[in-house]
Amino acid sequence: MTGRIGEVVGSARAVVALTRSGVVRPVRPDRLVGMAVGLARYGLSVTAGYALGAARHPGRTALVDDTGSVTFAQLDRHTDAVARALAASGVGPGTRVGVLARNGRAVVEAQVAAGKLGADVVLLNTGLPAAQLAQVAAELELHTVVADGEQRCALPAGTRVLTALDDLDGPGPLPLRPPSGHTIVLTSGTSGPPKGARRPPVHSLAPAAAILSAIPVRAGAPVMVAAPLLHTWGYAALQIAVLHGAPVVLRHRFDPAGFLRTVEEQRVDAVFAVPVMLQRVLELPAAELDAAWRTHRPRIVAVSGSALPGGLATAFMDRFGDVLHNVYGSTEVSWVSIASPADLRAAPGTAGRAPAGTRLVVLGPDDRPVRRGTEGRVFVRNDMPFAGYTREGADVPRAGGLLGTGDVGRVDRRGLLHLTGRADDMIVSGGENVHPGPVEDLLAARPEVREAAVTGVPDDEFGQRLAAYVVLAPGAR
Repeated sequence: MTGRIGEVVGSARAVVALTRSGVVRPVRPDRLVGMAVGLARYGLSVTAGYALGAARHPGRTALVDDTGSVTFAQLDRHTDAVARALAASGVGPGTRVGVLARNGRAVVEAQVAAGKLGADVVLLNTGLPAAQLAQVAAELELHTVVADGEQRCALPAGTRVLTALDDLDGPGPLPLRPPSGHTIVLTSGTSGPPKGARRPPVHSLAPAAAILSAIPVRAGAPVMVAAPLLHTWGYAALQIAVLHGAPVVLRHRFDPAGFLRTVEEQRVDAVFAVPVMLQRVLELPAAELDAAWRTHRPRIVAVSGSALPGGLATAFMDRFGDVLHNVYGSTEVSWVSIASPADLRAAPGTAGRAPAGTRLVVLGPDDRPVRRGTEGRVFVRNDMPFAGYTREGADVPRAGGLLGTGDVGRVDRRGLLHLTGRADDMIVSGGENVHPGPVEDLLAARPEVREAAVTGVPDDEFGQRLAAYVVLAPGAR
């Protein structure tokens, strides 16, 4: 009963948030019928989002990439054809379609088409070496892989690969109501090939309420997903964008100068990126930065996927305004906390605070909550935990219905979370527990340092000590 009440409250929050963002508004009756059909067939999914878009605003631009633009109606028709071709080859419920491509329409179309058949989608990392890619393909029993031409050579011999989706089609109608498949995202451990983490189908609007309570995306306003679509953050950004009927702007490769131009040319309202991209932007010559975003500036630049150094957050906002949001989460637990521009001004580098419908707890060694300001392991409960790994026996830490992130941190008196390191990164030096995170932050804050990584190494005197590895800024010594 309590869970049901929570779902109702979460959905109510979502309706309020979606009304504020412009998603919920009057619709023509004929288009409303088409939207209802799409929702009934595909549930709350990326596939449903594009079907609803085709019914509600068929002529609106759905996607812009290096090859041009496509409307919602065009994308819906083309993914029908791709789905028929996949079905003719044996793809359906219980089968898995891999996607191995850089940001572009193929990544989106493959997911939408597989969803129209009820198949699972496996988002493959384009940075995986061929040996690990072969292990993943075998372990997850991929039926077909949609890949960039440049990625095809990395796949094992015998893999059924599609490198072009343009001219595909097949016979027969599509299923009227296919089962909801999983999206599987790869997540790496400390050794061995990556594991698959099953992202469950969305069954309510509560997850949208959590994100929109902190990041006010606008309906129909262009969204640039610079983060890789094959990672959890890029995939989440796509879900948020399609929920808002937003044109999604993609570029095959990240180029800092091109990124700035694209945001301005496409009048992008919200950007989803990873912190290192902002670092690369700030390394551009001063003249290029001075000329950037003069005629248009995004309202939102949201980053996730890795730690956001406090100095980088401040430098970016000093240059481009207080538009930066920092989202902390993982493939397994989804979101944990979100830092607003005001939070980042007050405490640069903070991971923020738990958004609506999310419980964030810092636990001590006895699995009990610690006092404010005390360091401990970060645990969370929200509306979108993962549905488990595909590899038998693998799991994340759990305590009292909460999932562990594997990170160590503390919550300050303002309720802001500060991460200090990974639980498995902690070292004991001279009898003291030491985390590398604060040392990395200090190094990264220096103007001579472009990137820094700190880890533990053996030491004859203290047992262990920290060793730092740095990449210098251009021209620095």
